[in-house]
Amino acid sequence: MTTNQLPTLPCYLNGEFSTLRDAKVSVLDRGFIFGDGVYEVVPVYAGKPFRFAHHMARLDRSLAEMRIANPMGHDEWLALVTKLVAAYAQTLGQNAAQTDQMIYIQITRGVAMRDHVMPANITPTVFVTSNRLNPLSAADRAAGVACVSADDFRWKKAHIKSVSLAGAVLSRQMSADVGAIETVMFRDGFLSEAAASNVWVVRQGTVLGVPRDNLVLEGIRYGLIEELCREAGIGFELKRISQGEVFAADELLLSSATKEVLAVTRLDDQAIGSGKPGPIYEKLYAGYQRAKQAS
Repeated sequence: MTTNQLPTLPCYLNGEFSTLRDAKVSVLDRGFIFGDGVYEVVPVYAGKPFRFAHHMARLDRSLAEMRIANPMGHDEWLALVTKLVAAYAQTLGQNAAQTDQMIYIQITRGVAMRDHVMPANITPTVFVTSNRLNPLSAADRAAGVACVSADDFRWKKAHIKSVSLAGAVLSRQMSADVGAIETVMFRDGFLSEAAASNVWVVRQGTVLGVPRDNLVLEGIRYGLIEELCREAGIGFELKRISQGEVFAADELLLSSATKEVLAVTRLDDQAIGSGKPGPIYEKLYAGYQRAKQAS
């Protein structure tokens, strides 16, 4: 894609609203040179950011781990996102309340001469844009999706939502190459997460997830899944989950900002459970839709 082919969708870069075609960053930006930055993806339903405070809390955690000061307060972020949501909808000729969107926020350490050492007193680069949030088809949800498995070869600070995503790109491509939707990863024989999703195992009516630690990114849906389980009277437990337990699951689920909650019915060409989306998935998906409407 050439510069002239870039869309004219609105974005925000370092204090100014522009378009994706016109926005420019320095080749010495540490996000470009080192992947030295963090990001957040916030779904927007009917013009309203979903669980925005939770996303801001995770942004704070990621920035603190990377030793980058948050360039804005939460109220300033909300005002910026609200303005961008309206601008994106206007570009499409729609009302913001009619448009489901996906806000992307990226903060890098800033621009400096190339040096691995973190330079002091430089201004972070702030980039925010929006795109359409495309839901999965009803047919895919009804049938469930296929995934593949792989060893987790990424670094051991997966809890940082870092823009250094080479590991995620490589692992996600492994599933794309065979027409699957995700790559479910295991570290030393135990479940970690998928390339761009958290993974949940359903066993005897209880939803099992891996512990919150440095080996997984605590998705915003982590807390939401727990809340939905509590509301539906479904057991919920965080524990180490062996590879064998995953393949023997009654149900296997993915969660992410774009997938919401999604049933996995095949893993490495092996049927999971009945080979169809199960009752726990149905309850959690219904609860998720209610949470969206209430936001």
